[in-house]
Amino acid sequence: MWLLNSSIGRKLIMSISGLFLILFLLFHLSMNVAAVFSGEAYNTICGLLGSNWYAIVGTLVLAAGVVVHFVYAVILTLQNRKARGNDRYALNARPKGVEWASQNMFVLGLIVILFMILHFTQFWYNMMFAELAGIHGDIHPQDGAAFINFYFQGNIVNTVLYLIWFVALWFHLTHGFWSAIHTIGWNNTVWLSRWECISKWVATIICGLFAVITVIFYLNGVGA
Repeated sequence: MWLLNSSIGRKLIMSISGLFLILFLLFHLSMNVAAVFSGEAYNTICGLLGSNWYAIVGTLVLAAGVVVHFVYAVILTLQNRKARGNDRYALNARPKGVEWASQNMFVLGLIVILFMILHFTQFWYNMMFAELAGIHGDIHPQDGAAFINFYFQGNIVNTVLYLIWFVALWFHLTHGFWSAIHTIGWNNTVWLSRWECISKWVATIICGLFAVITVIFYLNGVGA
């Protein structure tokens, strides 16, 4: 099947999974915006999700999207290295017109994955997983606002780690979004440069707002 075996097919799968993950980031961002204005509203959203079947299905779909995106990134990276052969060992300057993010997408992706693991251990494990497993600590699994306060308010180390994550994510998205659109085929001469500009705006809005909200959590936490 060409979709799985050809280079173009693999790039298409990685592009579609990447766009899906961007949609999830927008959803997650909307939840964080709600938390800035009202901890009660944020907890209401957490309660609506919780361990309900649709939230579990959504989590499994999200996990599948991350795995597919990462696996195909590994396959394409190894494929590209094999195609370059001994040239990959040459200490050449970055080719003209090739962005730094483009050359370091895999490394940036690894950083994003590592911090996703950190995020999951701090929130998903203590919320959805704890509710499913019947684990109840000092904070109730549906009290998302309390978890935000615990991990961010006055916690400079965790805050800085997340800000580093958002920087890596910004670089990954600026090239990834544009590249995905290009692979899908929306790359005529009129829209090619426009999509490149749009990708930077999308990455800046997502990562910029995440960063600002994180700083707000550090300074003020989540109120009632």
